[in-house]
Amino acid sequence: MVEAKPPLVEVAGLKKSYGAVQALRGADFEVRAGEVMALLGENGSGKSTLVKVLSGLVARDEGTVRINGAELDLSTPAASREAGVATVTQEFSLVGQLNAAENVFLGSGLRGSWNQARLQRRAAPFLDSVGLGTAERRKPVGELSVGERQLIEVARVLARDARILIFDEPTAALSDVEIARILDLVRRLAADGRSIVYVTHRLGEVFEIGDRATVMRDGQSQEPIEVADTDVRGLITRMLGRELTTIYPDRAERIGPPLLNAVEVTAPGLREPVDLTVGEGEIVGLAGQLGSGAGSLLEGIAGLSGAAGGRLEVDGRPVPNRGLAQAIKAGIAYCSPDRKRDGIFELRSVADNLTAPSLRRVTPLGWFSPGRSRRLAGELAARFAIQARRLDADTGTLSGGNQQKVAVGKWIGIEPRVLLVEEPTRGVDVGARAEIYGHLRELADEGMGIVFASSDLAEVAGLADTVVTFYRGRVVRSAPAVELPQAELMADVTHGPEVAR
Repeated sequence: MVEAKPPLVEVAGLKKSYGAVQALRGADFEVRAGEVMALLGENGSGKSTLVKVLSGLVARDEGTVRINGAELDLSTPAASREAGVATVTQEFSLVGQLNAAENVFLGSGLRGSWNQARLQRRAAPFLDSVGLGTAERRKPVGELSVGERQLIEVARVLARDARILIFDEPTAALSDVEIARILDLVRRLAADGRSIVYVTHRLGEVFEIGDRATVMRDGQSQEPIEVADTDVRGLITRMLGRELTTIYPDRAERIGPPLLNAVEVTAPGLREPVDLTVGEGEIVGLAGQLGSGAGSLLEGIAGLSGAAGGRLEVDGRPVPNRGLAQAIKAGIAYCSPDRKRDGIFELRSVADNLTAPSLRRVTPLGWFSPGRSRRLAGELAARFAIQARRLDADTGTLSGGNQQKVAVGKWIGIEPRVLLVEEPTRGVDVGARAEIYGHLRELADEGMGIVFASSDLAEVAGLADTVVTFYRGRVVRSAPAVELPQAELMADVTHGPEVAR
């Protein structure tokens, strides 16, 4: 436990409104030097707004912010950086055309005056500390995976040598190996005397690195608590204001005949062909670390890669040509792991997003029907517990949990037979996770086949009927979830077939 010291950061009476929506109603928050303070709460609880105020991205309406005892404005990102605050945001701020080293020093004045070799050498210690591979460092970051881009975001913060570090969902897109590396890094930074604000929906991480926790609920902060004095259930109760007994629905009572038959599927990221069968009403979980091949299999089935191969059948009918359009026509829908990049249109309304894949249903005789579009959007919103009053709101203004519901729910409009979802709850709080899991199970109970890939092993173990484990581009094994303890899941995805049995 961290020795009690005067707070380095003090926030008092913070209020912030966006029109009629009051995001912060009176937040109090503090962090001591050398402390890891977990900042927790449901999506929409106000924690992201608090982080934005500290980062200089939004101006507060009321309240004070003190750093080292001095009251500061922090009305711009530059003012926040000057005060010693650096933030790893959950929304990437990288330039896709630049490589990792160039992004690490973006805005520092070094990129334009240093040649590439010197820039790479200067960035190497920071990229080494987050474990980014050598081959990935010279590629444009736009070609890298979500997890690799997240590692670069962390490296950028380390390069600034700030004393107050805010980590906003830094492990949401990472595998267990990368997560362990980031958590170890946070411990070392705190031991070096830096103040850490750690925002996460993975509550297990709080107990690995946290000293204290502050829970936000409905725009207000709860009294901070010592992590050692609570448990996961206690944190969930404080976040929700009620007790949540379980986040996973019951498994399928019955699995129907084969719905999807995928034979010898090949795709970039898979080192050997993969066979997969999914029955009516079955949820299949693909478990693996970043780059294991689990996500590659989904992309191959969805026809996203021109290099994908193999044979597919849906309801016994072959899927010709193996392209994205043919997969959709055959009843296969795919939901991306990166909702910001290719899952939603942030500047379009929720209604527009929900009906985007279903234009044929809302354009009779080629003419757009506002009435049909509105009815379909309302039906899909109700299906995924999205409030009707939000249908006209820009999707980018929603909480992460509601954005994810839109990203998944929009595909239900095409009435798919098979739904493929990669990282279904990335950056989503525990309450919204439970809702999404419930919606996926409802779809399966209605006869749909669900296949999801996730690096969250607890999610795979809790939601799937059948589990397929991946290691370095190959399938390790397939088994009913009830027959595969989580410890064996971990062994499969971290060590492969040599320790799988």
